[in-house]
Amino acid sequence: MSEKKTCTCGHEHHEHEACTCGHEHKHHEHHREHGACACEHEHEHHHHDHDGCGCGHGRHEHDHGHHHHEHEGCSCGHEHHHHDHGGCACGHDHSHGPELPAWCLPTAAVLFVLCLVLTHILPIPTWISAVAFAAIILLAGVGVLIDGAKNLLKLNFTENVLMSVAVVAAFCMGEFVEAAAVAILFNIGERAEGIAEMRSRRSIEALTEMRPDTARVLRHGEELSVAPTAVELDETIVINPFERIPLDGVIIEGSSYIDNAALTGESVPVEVTVGDTVLSGGVNGSSKLAVRVTSVFEDSTASRILRMIEDSSLRKGSAEKLITRFARVYTPIVLVLAVLVAVLPPIFKLGAFSTWLYRALTMLVASCPCALVISIPLGFFAGIGVTSKNGVLIKGGKYLEALAKTEAVILDKTGTVTTGTLSVSSVWTAEGVAEEDILKLAAAAEARSVHPIAKAITDAAGEVPEAEEIEEIAGRGIRAKLKGNELLVGRESFLTENNVSMSGVPQSTVAVALNGRCVGAVTLSDTVKPDSAAAIGSLGKSGVKRIVMLTGDNEQAAKTIAEQVGITEYRAGLLPQDKAEAVEKMDGVRVFVGDGVNDAPVLAAADCGVAVGLGSEAAIETADAVLSGGSLLGLPRAIRLAKRCMGVIHFNIIFALAIKAAVLICTPMGFVPMWMGVFADVGVMALTVLNTMRILKFKAK
Repeated sequence: MSEKKTCTCGHEHHEHEACTCGHEHKHHEHHREHGACACEHEHEHHHHDHDGCGCGHGRHEHDHGHHHHEHEGCSCGHEHHHHDHGGCACGHDHSHGPELPAWCLPTAAVLFVLCLVLTHILPIPTWISAVAFAAIILLAGVGVLIDGAKNLLKLNFTENVLMSVAVVAAFCMGEFVEAAAVAILFNIGERAEGIAEMRSRRSIEALTEMRPDTARVLRHGEELSVAPTAVELDETIVINPFERIPLDGVIIEGSSYIDNAALTGESVPVEVTVGDTVLSGGVNGSSKLAVRVTSVFEDSTASRILRMIEDSSLRKGSAEKLITRFARVYTPIVLVLAVLVAVLPPIFKLGAFSTWLYRALTMLVASCPCALVISIPLGFFAGIGVTSKNGVLIKGGKYLEALAKTEAVILDKTGTVTTGTLSVSSVWTAEGVAEEDILKLAAAAEARSVHPIAKAITDAAGEVPEAEEIEEIAGRGIRAKLKGNELLVGRESFLTENNVSMSGVPQSTVAVALNGRCVGAVTLSDTVKPDSAAAIGSLGKSGVKRIVMLTGDNEQAAKTIAEQVGITEYRAGLLPQDKAEAVEKMDGVRVFVGDGVNDAPVLAAADCGVAVGLGSEAAIETADAVLSGGSLLGLPRAIRLAKRCMGVIHFNIIFALAIKAAVLICTPMGFVPMWMGVFADVGVMALTVLNTMRILKFKAK
C-alpha cells in the first residue's frame, strides 16, 4: 500500500497532494502522481495512465482545464471512470504520432524557402536536393507520416494516410518541392485546427457558480454552515435573503420570491410560500426561508444540469471531418487501382513490368489528393475567418458544416428573442378608470421596492404620487394608504386574501385594489429586441424549415412574445432538461440559440449550439458558435455564409475528383504522360486553392 496523506477535507489519500474539495473520494492504487482535486464531487477514479477524460475533453494537444497529464485536478463536477484510452471523449482522433517541439514547423518553413531559392540559382545535385527536402518533410510531418503508416497497416484510412500517400508518392516521383510543401501546409492546418478544438471545449467552471459552496443546516437547534454534500434528505436548511439555494426542497416556513433565471430563464421572479418546491440554483428574494431537503446534492437540479452537459456532449458524438470521411473511401480505391495496374497487365503478358509500374506511379501522382488535403481544411478555416469578420465566431469546421445544413432553429426566449428586461405590456381597468391612473396607483405602492416588477411599473407611470403607511408583505404584495384611501397591490391571491373580489379580472402580473375594489391589473412581459422580428423573417428566407421558441416562462408570456416576432411554434414552462429533451426529439440538423447558464445543456445537445452575445461565460464556453454582436440578425447571415463556403468546398471536391477520374481512366491506356499527371496534381491543387481563397472576399447579405 502507498503512503497515506491527510488533506484539509479530513480524509486520507494515497500518495496525493492535499485535496480541498471537502468531499468523499474513492481513489484506487492506479493513480499516478495526482495533484489536488477541487471539483466538489465524489470521484471514483480508475486511472491507467490515461490520455483522455470521460468528461468529453482529452489531453491530446488540448488545454481544456478539465483533466491534465499528471492529473492536476478535475473541475468538471462529475464522477469519472477512466481506462486506457488513446483518444479523448470529445469524439476526435487526436493521434498524430510523436509530437514534435514547437520550433520544428517554423524551422521547416524557413529551410523550405532557403532550399527552394538555392535549387533555382545553384547547380545543386539531385541527391542533395532529395536529402534536404526529405529533412524538411521529416521536420514538418514525421508525426503524421508515422501515424499514417500505422493506420495504413490497420487498414484505417484516415486523413493522415491520405496525406502520407500524397507526400511519399510525390517524393518518389522526384517532386521534392511539392512533397515538402504539402507536409508543411498540412502541419499548419493541423495546428490551426488544434487551436480551434482547444477553444471549442473550454472549461465550464462558470456553471458551478449556480451551486453554493455551503448550506445552512439546522441541527439540534443550531444553524450550521456545512458543505451541500453533507446535508441529508429531510434535513432543514435555512436560506437567507438574496442567497442562492443549495439544494432542492419544500418550503416549511416563510414566503418569498425566487429568481430562477439561472435555471429556467424565466424573467419574472416566482412567488413561493409554505408547501411550494424550490430548486437548487435559484436565488431567494428578500425574505428568509426554511426548506426541507428533498434531493441530496448529486441529485439536485443544479448538479443534474452539469451532468447533462457532459452527457449531451458525449451523445452528440463526433461529426467526423469531411476529409476523414472522404479519405476512408478514396485512399483505398486509389491504392488498389495502382497496384492492379502495376501487377495484372504483366501477369497477362500485356507489356513489361517497368512500363506498367511507370503508369501506376503516374496514376498515384495524378490521383495524389494534395488539392483535397489542402483546399478542404483551408476552405473551413477561410469560412470560419470570414464569418468571424461578420460577427459570428465559429469554433470548428464541423459547426460551419452544420450551420450550412440547418433545418430547424430553436430559440430560447429570454435574452435571445427578448432583452430580459421587464416592461408593462398591457393594463386592464375597471369601468370608469383610466390606464394612467392604474399605473400611478401601482407605482405609488411600489415606489420603495427594488424588485424588477416595481421598477418596470414606476418607469411606466412617470410621475408617482406619494403613498403613506407602506407595508410590504414578503412574497405576497403591498398595503398602503394614498390620500386616505386603502391601496392594495400584488398578486391575485394577495387581493383575494384581503376580501377583494377578482371576478372578471384577467390573469395579470400585478392587480390593484382601492378601498376593497379591484380597479385594475397590470401585465408585465419581457421586452422584445428591436431586431428579433427581422431576424425571424430572415431565417425563413435563408432556407430554415422550422423555427421554434422554447422558454421557462408561462404560456401567456410565451404566446405574447411569439406573436410579436412572428414565431408560430413555441413551448412554455420548460426546465433545462425539458428543453434538451425537446431539441433531441426534433428531426434534421438542429441549431439552438441561447444566452444563459440555463441554456448550456441545450447548447451542448444541439448539432450546433449558438450563444447570443458575450454575456454568459458558461453559454459561450458550451456553445459551438457565438453571435458576438448580441444580435439575432447575425444567425441568418452566418447560415448564408456557411452555405456559400460549403458550396465552394463541395465544388473543389467535385472538380478535383472529375479531373483525377479522367486521368485515372486514361493513364492505363497510355494516353497520359508523366508531366500531365503532375499537372493533374499540382495544377488542380493551385486552382482549388485559388478558388478557396474567394471565400475570404465573401460578405454577409
